[in-house]
Amino acid sequence: MSTAELPRDFLGKNSWLGRYGLSAAAPAASRSLLWKTIFDRTLALFLLVLGLPLIGLLILMVRLTSRGPGLYCQVRVGKGHRRYLMYKLRSMRVDAEAGTGPVWAAMEADPRITPVGYWLRRLHLDELPQLYNVLKGEMSLVGPRPERPEFVTVLADDIPGYLDRLQILPGITGLAQVNLPADTDLDSVRRKLVLDREYITNANIWLDQRILLCTLLRVIGLRGGRAVRLLSLERTVVLPPRQPTGGNTNAIAATPHTICAAARGESTEPTSERCAVTPPCGCGDATASSDAADMDSRADGNGKILCAD
Repeated sequence: MSTAELPRDFLGKNSWLGRYGLSAAAPAASRSLLWKTIFDRTLALFLLVLGLPLIGLLILMVRLTSRGPGLYCQVRVGKGHRRYLMYKLRSMRVDAEAGTGPVWAAMEADPRITPVGYWLRRLHLDELPQLYNVLKGEMSLVGPRPERPEFVTVLADDIPGYLDRLQILPGITGLAQVNLPADTDLDSVRRKLVLDREYITNANIWLDQRILLCTLLRVIGLRGGRAVRLLSLERTVVLPPRQPTGGNTNAIAATPHTICAAARGESTEPTSERCAVTPPCGCGDATASSDAADMDSRADGNGKILCAD
């Protein structure tokens, strides 16, 4: 019996299992997803309770060392196109995008990042508040990173299969995050899409545990690819030459500027005007789009995965 045939009162809109379309009578894949949900929420609750004093201290440090709130929230697109508020510790100045609008963070030193924010980002501690999103059922511990709604349509137009990433809950970390650096252009997004697709195809509790352990090892300083090799997670993504969308040889290349302009419905011709998108949430600043690690997604068969032995 499929989940669609289960009694409505058992999988009702407001029921815990119904929210995920799961039950003990569901197929093996759905039962695996049920165990993932239980694992996510149990571990997230434990980590959040354990980390509350640290989160409180970090919020205080952010507020004492730079103007603005310690936390910010921003609308992201989750499973099934559902929008939700994602929480993070603020790592940039409150006016980080005042003169540019949403942009990718610089690979080198970014002057918008605060001194405390530098270490928050380096140690990935700015993601800790997203444990609350996991408890609410909006995110998973492991999965594709969520994107802002302003960019989802634009990226979907430029990258075939981009919306497939919305089949599962977005994650705090993922296979792409432990293998690849922060995004700087569309090809870097496409590389992460390839790994996100691999994760969606092969997701299981053992893989989640290895990715979480790898993330922890990277946080405590085991860098340079040693953690991914140790846990057999190392992947090398090779992309084929990128073809213009729809076969248009005159298509304008997708860049941070053209993505921004297209999201506003403006011309994608180069301009010195500010590239701005109105922040959808007023509980903090609008720097989430500057976090390059948040430009993670899924993809179709645009790339090839070479698994390292």
